Amino acid sequence: MIDYDIIRRPIITEKTNIQKDTANQITFEIDPRANRIEVRRAIEQIFNVKVATTRTMQGKGKIKRSGRVLGKRRDWKKAVVTLMPGER
Repeated sequence: MIDYDIIRRPIITEKTNIQKDTANQITFEIDPRANRIEVRRAIEQIFNVKVATTRTMQGKGKIKRSGRVLGKRRDWKKAVVTLMPGER
């Protein structure tokens, strides 16, 4: 996979902003097939930073209903990347 295909988008929430300020961590939505080594390499090359640790989590899509029709949101994966001290 190409680096820009692995990283889908940053996740910007109140919790991730607190993590960014206090623990120097950034959260991204990533390709479900990517592993933590590929994510680390992609973040280091795209953003030109040094990564200390990478944690990945699977998110299951919720079942949603619109009238009589049942649908399902897509499954997704996120990575919480901790940067080395001194990196921004």
